[in-house]
Amino acid sequence: MGKKAKSSVDKIVKKVNKEFEKTSSQIENLIGDAMKQFDTLQHQVQDPVRKLIKEIDELRERELKRFSDEFERRLDEFHELQSSVLERLGVASKEDIRKAEKESKKELKKAPAVKKPAKKPAEETAAKKVTPKKAPAKKPAAKKAPAAKKPADRSNLTLVKGIGPATAKKMQEAGITSIDQIADPSAADQEKLNAFSNIKGFDQLTAEAKKIN
Repeated sequence: MGKKAKSSVDKIVKKVNKEFEKTSSQIENLIGDAMKQFDTLQHQVQDPVRKLIKEIDELRERELKRFSDEFERRLDEFHELQSSVLERLGVASKEDIRKAEKESKKELKKAPAVKKPAKKPAEETAAKKVTPKKAPAKKPAAKKAPAAKKPADRSNLTLVKGIGPATAKKMQEAGITSIDQIADPSAADQEKLNAFSNIKGFDQLTAEAKKIN
């Protein structure tokens, strides 16, 4: 009786262990499948989000660059217009001064000469007796030597027509720090200048730089 009971208990234990291992294996498989599905779902959610963030960043960079380029272009146009207006105002003021001088000279010529009153006989006799002394001739005033013209600041790139402050700053950062590099560029300087070929009047920069003394 004791041996039969023991063998039947062993069979039951083996059967329980077998069922437990089977159930554990099924549970592990279910957990593995769930994790795979979770990973797949996570990738399906994350990939579009990452793509959307990347597209937003690219769009922001493009818009910032477009805005920066447009701002610099408008700023350069404003400086060119300002320079043109100042030049025109300067020329107009000189012409007005010259016209005013010519008109004043014409008015002086048209004015009638003032006649001296006729001398009386007594005054004529006195004038003959008293011979006035001649005033010493005045020495001509020495002409002042023209003031020496101050040389232009060769490091101020904005003196070149067509280069505004923003463009000048970028050129200096690129290594163009002197007007001479624009007026007579080396091969390396020309390569640096070609990076600014999109600015207005680029073809005339060298000619404008040579005008500056």
